Amino acid sequence: MYIAQEESFGPVMVISKFKNGDVDGVLRRANTTEYGLASGVFTKDLSKALYISEKLEAGTVFINTYNKTDVAAPFGGFKQSGFGKDLGKLVLSSLITHLTVQTNEEAT
Repeated sequence: MYIAQEESFGPVMVISKFKNGDVDGVLRRANTTEYGLASGVFTKDLSKALYISEKLEAGTVFINTYNKTDVAAPFGGFKQSGFGKDLGKLVLSSLITHLTVQTNEEAT
């Protein structure tokens, strides 16, 4: 469906059915979109939620909640949902250039 593949802003939640236990099939469907700003996982099985959160191509994965963020947490998406991260310590790596300078004193 169009709504499941576009990045909608507003009070929109796409809920998809899946066969019992087909977690990898759900991950394939979720990761085939061009976008990856945020996602949500709702389950009673915490180990399954953590497995899914590691495999989802999304900048933020909410588990059993949605849109509750810490203002100091890094924020950004994958794919067409922006680039890099804003906020938090991770943003500093995009602002720093690492340089190594080596010299041979005999050449001077």
